[in-house]
Amino acid sequence: MPVTDEAIEKIKAMIVSGELGPGARLPREPDLAERLGLSRSSLREAVKALSLIRVLDVRQGDGTYVTSLEPGLLMEALGFVVDFHQDDTVLEFLEVRRILEPAASAMAAQRMSDEDIEGLREVLDRSSEDLTLEEVIENDLEFHRRIALGAGNSVLCALVEGMSGPTARARIWRGLTEEGSLRRTLEQHRAIFEAIAGRRPDLAEAWARVHVAGVEQWLRGTVGSKGFLLPPRA
Repeated sequence: MPVTDEAIEKIKAMIVSGELGPGARLPREPDLAERLGLSRSSLREAVKALSLIRVLDVRQGDGTYVTSLEPGLLMEALGFVVDFHQDDTVLEFLEVRRILEPAASAMAAQRMSDEDIEGLREVLDRSSEDLTLEEVIENDLEFHRRIALGAGNSVLCALVEGMSGPTARARIWRGLTEEGSLRRTLEQHRAIFEAIAGRRPDLAEAWARVHVAGVEQWLRGTVGSKGFLLPPRA
């Protein structure tokens, strides 16, 4: 095992065992290196790697701390994955969305509070074909985020949000190139909302699957076209 990987594993073991909990400060670098039997350089590289994936928080002049380790924070690294890929890799993200979002919608129909459902209605009411494409996508992300939160499962919420954001570019490209896609998106959002508000988990699940599958089906056809490439992030 490479030395840096060994250092990462040893720090991870301290966190998993509970020796270092969320928010805990790591011992001073020389003390921790000696305790773990590591060189200071390998420990430094391990800390750098763990800070990139939001496990550790390096505070200049203060020390290194374990983050909150909340699922949403740790899942932010997913955004980096899709940035290095195009085309059919985005399809894999959409396949996972097609699995997760129907489940989240069904759970939201059972667990979402009346107050949160009203908030979801307000997001939906702000939707319009008169909005700019960027505003529509922003509204779309907020709509799905609220449903994920309403599912009442922080891990599922983090996964849904992690998968939703990276595929936003595909949805923007669809909106630019496919006639009527924005109207269909708004109609499907309305159907998902009505199912959640009506406490119909089976219907919410079905509409969410149709919604995500539509983007996936469009992208599969587009990826097959010669020269296709998703537009870069703004």
